Amino acid sequence: MTSATIEIPARKGKATHVGLGQLVKVINTHGEQVVDMWAFSADDLREYMSMEHSRLHLLKLRPEVGDTLITNRRRSILTLVEDTSPGVHDTVLAACDARRYELLGVEEYHDNCSDNLANGMGDLGLEMTEEPSSFNLFMNIPWTEDGGLTLAEPVTKPGDYVVFRAETDVVVAFSACPQDILPINGRARHPTEAHFQVQAAP
Repeated sequence: MTSATIEIPARKGKATHVGLGQLVKVINTHGEQVVDMWAFSADDLREYMSMEHSRLHLLKLRPEVGDTLITNRRRSILTLVEDTSPGVHDTVLAACDARRYELLGVEEYHDNCSDNLANGMGDLGLEMTEEPSSFNLFMNIPWTEDGGLTLAEPVTKPGDYVVFRAETDVVVAFSACPQDILPINGRARHPTEAHFQVQAAP
């Protein structure tokens, strides 16, 4: 059974509970929207999906279908079970925050993924003690053999999606990245909404 499709508003964040064995489907509705994603143990928010631990565990910079991401305590948390996109996601860059936009020359407040995470968790009555790095779905950060990185446009199509299976009871949070200065969300630099569903265990 599939839950309702829930909107992640453009430039904003959402969070949801996902039970052991349930699936969470994240949909790139318009095709060029990066979605920052985090996952926390429902029993202890101090345990969370860790990009640095997962990269070491997988010996990859980019998870693929069948790969299980792990926590900062080296336990399984989410497994990528389906990906209709080209599979281009990012585990390297930090989520944008207020200081990031200041450094880009923005003088007034700018929506950012860091605040979106806190607000999404707050909507569930949850408060984090620390902010882990995000798994940046659909984000295209090509790298070269000499270690250079590029901030490139997404290569996804409208409706592309990824599906994760929860390996424990988790809280998953999302941010429809509000980056509109760099081409992270496409050449038009116009953030849009994305969507997600929580599905029953198969």
